[in-house]
Amino acid sequence: MDLRKLKTLIDLVSESNVSELEITEAEGKVRIVKGGGALVQQMAAPMLVAAPAGTAVAAAAPAAAGPAAAPAAGVPAGHIVKSPMVGTFYRSSSPGAKAFVEVGSQVKEGETICIIEAMKILNEIEADKSGTITQILTDNGQAVEYGQPLFVIE
Repeated sequence: MDLRKLKTLIDLVSESNVSELEITEAEGKVRIVKGGGALVQQMAAPMLVAAPAGTAVAAAAPAAAGPAAAPAAGVPAGHIVKSPMVGTFYRSSSPGAKAFVEVGSQVKEGETICIIEAMKILNEIEADKSGTITQILTDNGQAVEYGQPLFVIE
């Protein structure tokens, strides 16, 4: 979808009484939801879109995902911490720094466990449950999708 068209749609939704708009085209599907003054835009196609300031962007995996998104059979036991956004996963605050957590680390709810860089902003991701990190499911520096499993806490 053309970036100008997308910006126009976002502006129209933000200025109108419409709370949700979904459009499907050959390139993919765009869903714009207005809630509490902020717009959330979700795309179900592998395309990059620059969003205006104050807009959260989250890309969902296409319905017919390939083998890269397949390990449904090996679902790990325990509480899964998922990525709240699309971006780049980092285990530490800087390249030479110690990782926030390792396998076997005890974490408390609200403790920073990783960073996801999105649109040049470093977002600290916190544990949403107390427990022990039993698995780290993503490599340092890897691109992550919205909802992608990052850690397993037991």
